[in-house]
Amino acid sequence: MIKAILIFNNHGKPRLIRFYQYFAEDMQQQIIRETFHLVSKRDDNVCNFLEGGSLIGGSDYKLIYRHYATLYFVFCVDSSESELGILDLIQVSCCFVEWLFRNI
Repeated sequence: MIKAILIFNNHGKPRLIRFYQYFAEDMQQQIIRETFHLVSKRDDNVCNFLEGGSLIGGSDYKLIYRHYATLYFVFCVDSSESELGILDLIQVSCCFVEWLFRNI
């Protein structure tokens, strides 16, 4: 099950945020900062899967992400989701965003 979808730029500014579980506003901001810190410090040639941060659920959840141009697409999912399926979903999302930019 998808717990959250986070899209932010290279500086950590949120562009699209959707939580599928209730979190208070201040907790959401902390989760966004923690997730950006975890994802942005990783090298480009490492795996795109990692354990969720302590605020979003720890080792029970996974962060699956892709850095595309100036955006980070991050999905927080539980263990029942397929990592490769989510990466495919992110790829489709990136193509959609690219199409939007070309047609605006």
